[in-house]
Amino acid sequence: MRGAFVDQGGLFSYIAPEARVPANHSLRKIRELVRDVLGELNRSLGRLYASEGRPSIPPEQLLSALLLQVFYGIRSERQLMEQLDYNLLYRWFVGLSPDDPIWDPTTFTKNRERLQNGEVFTKFMTKLLNHPQVKPLLSDEHFSVDGTLIEAWASHKSFRPKDGSGDEDGGANFHGQQRKNDTHASTSDPDSRLYRKAAGREAKLCYMGHAAMEKAWVGGGRHRHVCHRHCRASRFGDHAQGPSQEGRPPHNGWRR
Repeated sequence: MRGAFVDQGGLFSYIAPEARVPANHSLRKIRELVRDVLGELNRSLGRLYASEGRPSIPPEQLLSALLLQVFYGIRSERQLMEQLDYNLLYRWFVGLSPDDPIWDPTTFTKNRERLQNGEVFTKFMTKLLNHPQVKPLLSDEHFSVDGTLIEAWASHKSFRPKDGSGDEDGGANFHGQQRKNDTHASTSDPDSRLYRKAAGREAKLCYMGHAAMEKAWVGGGRHRHVCHRHCRASRFGDHAQGPSQEGRPPHNGWRR
């Protein structure tokens, strides 16, 4: 017998969001650890807010949402709010019911800045990384360094000679010209550099970004650095290695 197709679906649901999350989902364990740490920070969070006035976004929910943004690579807080609106898994992790309204992205940003200025982020991550169930997963001896290119918000037309010569057309016609970082600079983003990712690839105005993370902890980026083109990943790796690693050979797992 063919089932009846009802496009609208049921108006009410009596299943809790937690019941829809698989029992072996990785976010279940992370959620428990996060709730333990947030409970320890309750007094520190209370000092940042007045006793009267309009309620803010609960800091516990805000920090949980920011963790989701990192875990799933959500590119902006506006996209984070959009996905929180329809993703039941995200709502469950943050502590929102299916009927709770989602915050305005601007409001979320302002509340996030309050926590950032109050050094709550540092306290939160420090306690989370020092949690008895998390600390054994970390290592200060085994980590990887990787790099990427971050495209600058500047066009090729803005990459003009530093001395102003040969710029009659405003940089519109640059084909066939020899342009170097030593002699040219972007007028809209002077700190960016012209760089190509590999031989035969197109050159772009960009920065080099480097990240260092413990190998034993997936997603455990601890050190981040953005620099000009001439910055080398090996130099950043030596800096991230720290004094405790002096005299030891470089790790074979490092990447440029």
